[in-house]
Amino acid sequence: MPEFKLRKTMIILEETLHDNGPTAHKPRQKAAIMALVNNPFAGGYHGDLESAMDDLKPLGMLMTDKLIAAMGGIDGIDGFGKGAIVGEAGELEHGALWHVPGGYAMRERLGDSKAIVPSCKKSGGVGTRLDIPLGHINAAYVRSHFDGIEVGLADGPRADEILFVLAMSKGPRIHNRMGGLAATDVKGEDGLR
Repeated sequence: MPEFKLRKTMIILEETLHDNGPTAHKPRQKAAIMALVNNPFAGGYHGDLESAMDDLKPLGMLMTDKLIAAMGGIDGIDGFGKGAIVGEAGELEHGALWHVPGGYAMRERLGDSKAIVPSCKKSGGVGTRLDIPLGHINAAYVRSHFDGIEVGLADGPRADEILFVLAMSKGPRIHNRMGGLAATDVKGEDGLR
């Protein structure tokens, strides 16, 4: 059983009031939580990684709960995404360990959402930045919720670390006007519409 020892977490919260247009009646909120952990697979190739996803499930739940609390509760959260930055002694597949523990933790807390959790991962050194894609939690075709949030830490990931990230949003982009499926028209049956 590999150990993913937690070094630190950080939460960022952004509220947008306007984007060169009129001030919105309610700010658009998006936030991310980052967790910097050691990478027990750094420095060598390991054939069997899949079982390590189970070891990360408690971290996924902890991060999800902290992020929901930072956003003032679950009410209104209708967008999500996830990602990972793998330090230089690791490999990109180590970031893929986050698919199940990160995605399913958010799904469990947000009411068994239907849409795929948008994801991004990369390898990089200390200070590397990553754009986490955001999408609607129940329908991938809701254009008003296509967005992203940039994340990164000044002191990580070190070569033998991984930065795991979860992100959520409340509401559409401010001044969205690109048409498509409206969030109010989502059926939530297939993850698309």
